[in-house]
Amino acid sequence: MTLFRSLATTVPKLLAAGVLLAPLPAAFAQGVLVPQAEQGPRNSVVQAASAIGAKQCLPALSELSALGIKGTTGNDVLFDWDRARGGNSAIFSLVGLEAANGNAAMSLTGVPEADGTCSVSAERISVEPADCATVARKQLPGYQGTKLLSHMMVYTDGKTPGSSVSLIDSKPGCLMIRRFVMFRKAPQ
Repeated sequence: MTLFRSLATTVPKLLAAGVLLAPLPAAFAQGVLVPQAEQGPRNSVVQAASAIGAKQCLPALSELSALGIKGTTGNDVLFDWDRARGGNSAIFSLVGLEAANGNAAMSLTGVPEADGTCSVSAERISVEPADCATVARKQLPGYQGTKLLSHMMVYTDGKTPGSSVSLIDSKPGCLMIRRFVMFRKAPQ
């Protein structure tokens, strides 16, 4: 009985010290010690597009939605498609975005083309807590501005064709719409 008591108290101590784990493969120990990669919020657009069997526009929608949800704490989607065409349908989505520094919305559209590509449009809509002139000066240096209406400026940068940023005076802040359009985006 003394030997059993001795083993009963010694084995847990050895386990706690890691001595009995030494013969196990190194991968086991590394799996425990290596912290898991931090995962961001789920991508609701990718989940919805995958659920309907979208294939042709899935890569483009995945890429654009990943950019849109970057830095957010949560997102959810309003998702529309032609159910008769299923995964071959044009996709229209409105994504609600939650973030610590302010909430936003993003509109994503994917249209499958006959040549196997996908035309896409994405708009990220947010409100900045400053007047539009200040927002443009701080966030859009080097962009060229064009007045669209008395209260709206559209900014473009030659380095990013298909992209624009619209700033709309909306006292006490500034409504910001970041827009990207690409026709016939080939899957990569």
